[in-house]
Amino acid sequence: MNAQHGDTSFGDTSYGDTSYGDMTLSVHGGNDTAGPSIRTPITMANSYHLPPEPEKLDWSDPDHLIYTRNTGANQVALQRKLALLEGGEDALALASGVAALHAVYFTFLATGDHIIVSDTTYEATWKLWTQLLPRKYGIEATFVDITDLDAVRAAVRPATRMITAEVIANPTTKVADVAALADIAHTAGALLVIDSTFTPPPLYRPLADGADLVVHSLTKYINGHGDAMGGAVIGAAEHVSKVKAEAMVDVGGVISPFNAWLISRGSITLPLRLAQHQASAMTLARLLEADDRIAYVCYPGLESHPQHELAARQLGGRGFGGMMAFALRGDPATHNRFVSHLTVITSAVSLGHDESLIVHVGTEGPRVAAYPDGFREFGHLRFSTGLEDADDLAADLRQALDKTFG
Repeated sequence: MNAQHGDTSFGDTSYGDTSYGDMTLSVHGGNDTAGPSIRTPITMANSYHLPPEPEKLDWSDPDHLIYTRNTGANQVALQRKLALLEGGEDALALASGVAALHAVYFTFLATGDHIIVSDTTYEATWKLWTQLLPRKYGIEATFVDITDLDAVRAAVRPATRMITAEVIANPTTKVADVAALADIAHTAGALLVIDSTFTPPPLYRPLADGADLVVHSLTKYINGHGDAMGGAVIGAAEHVSKVKAEAMVDVGGVISPFNAWLISRGSITLPLRLAQHQASAMTLARLLEADDRIAYVCYPGLESHPQHELAARQLGGRGFGGMMAFALRGDPATHNRFVSHLTVITSAVSLGHDESLIVHVGTEGPRVAAYPDGFREFGHLRFSTGLEDADDLAADLRQALDKTFG
């Protein structure tokens, strides 16, 4: 089972069906050891030995170790693992999740093209499509309620080249029907690009439901320890190789060797961590929903969630993720007091870390118009459940609520 250098059990780029389980793939996937080490070493090099006839090289080859801006040894190992975990033919690792999103848009869209974007999406994606890409490249974006499939179909134009959405949207937890969106996209001759950051494998694999490319912020669940940044694009080799060639080598958003190594290391425990994240999230979502001081709780695992049945079907009983949004019955100052009273849960941005993270967002900003009524009235607290004991997290929420409401 040890993946020695050149061993095709886990280390090559032929990602067909495998009989190995999720935990086995997480431990062994992509491991590439050239010496006696049983774990992939850190290769802190920005350049590699050239062959005897370097003039015959393709100097921009993203799959040959020449120069780390093209690709690096730890990046290759991480990419192999990501493709195995996600069930894709190939993968690309970049410096951040936003770099991965931008790489996909940069590669497959051009002036005059049209893209359909979920009206509830990560803030950086929102800014790319409301401020930067239309102005700089002349690509037109239409924002639609991704849960309204008729609205998505109606938004399709002859120039539509891509539909993009998140499986579970940041921050409202709106759920996208990936298989249905894939059908709409492919009927229109467009690509479906799915951000699955909230739903990492083994919770969900969008490629199996027809997505053409899957994007992850590796900074979040896949790394899982809050100490490294990265992004990934995963899918068919035909698509990924195009992103490598057009958006990595010459644009230069490559992941650093150390971050690639840290993320590979963190990903080993992904299935175990995910189970704890999800178990705690369900417990805490139910606790909050039963508290009269809470205005609303949005968590796909709750029967009250508008897309609960879709989430249960699409995620196949593997859980509902570790992310939720909720609000107190009060103004922004009330929410800030509540957060200040938390002692176990940390007030910070990001998500998917080993420690629970919470961030208070108010009712202002252009994205809020597409949010549900409760979000517009009360704002929201985005809550990423960590790996602490669920009882300790529950006690922390209760005591903070008690102090806030006196």
